[in-house]
Amino acid sequence: MSGAAVAEAPPGPLAGPSCPSPAADRAQAAAGHRLRAYLRATDLAGYEALAGALRRAGVELLGSRPLDGPPGAVTVAVGGTVEEALGICPPPGPAGAGPGVLLVAERFTAGGVLRAVRSGARAMLRATDTAPHRLAAAVRTARHGEGMIPQGVVLRLFPTGAEEAGAPRPGTPLTARQSLVLALVAEGHDNAAIARTLSCSQHTVKNALYDLMARLQVRNRAHAVAHAVRAGLI
Repeated sequence: MSGAAVAEAPPGPLAGPSCPSPAADRAQAAAGHRLRAYLRATDLAGYEALAGALRRAGVELLGSRPLDGPPGAVTVAVGGTVEEALGICPPPGPAGAGPGVLLVAERFTAGGVLRAVRSGARAMLRATDTAPHRLAAAVRTARHGEGMIPQGVVLRLFPTGAEEAGAPRPGTPLTARQSLVLALVAEGHDNAAIARTLSCSQHTVKNALYDLMARLQVRNRAHAVAHAVRAGLI
């Protein structure tokens, strides 16, 4: 993690075995709903800025190394670009970065967003949009393995309608939005989940699916994913 700031949470107190009390049970249940996060950044200034924002959002910081940590903890990675943020995430498992990853970046590109989605990191936030309620919502979204891409990013990089109709990406018959929708389909998301991720209606998602299936000349979603994988489109 070259150039990234590193912070470690202090070790907790040692305690021997004991019988849990009702109060301890309630505390444990409350802890299950507490927002916790590991924080990684490409520079110290970014680390300190987001650490302060996370604390103001009520998120408990656990350090920077998500090894054998508590279940439900989210890895928050912050960088100048979404590619930089993704690059400092922990090594992905067999299924990619997976749930529990929130990428915070100043700049987004269509290619960077697509790469993140293909890696399994579907929750993203602008570095300039880290008000406490928004940051807490983004961490909660990542914790549940759901997707959230800033609406302004989606509208700018993945346009709909006439602007998108005749603009396939280089090397692929699909537009940027169709590629993104297909990548989310390949991750196993239904239309409702994709619509929430892209901050659009299910009708918009359906139209994108119909259009991309027509462009790929396939019969259904499963056929579209299989064709896209064989052709290297996702």
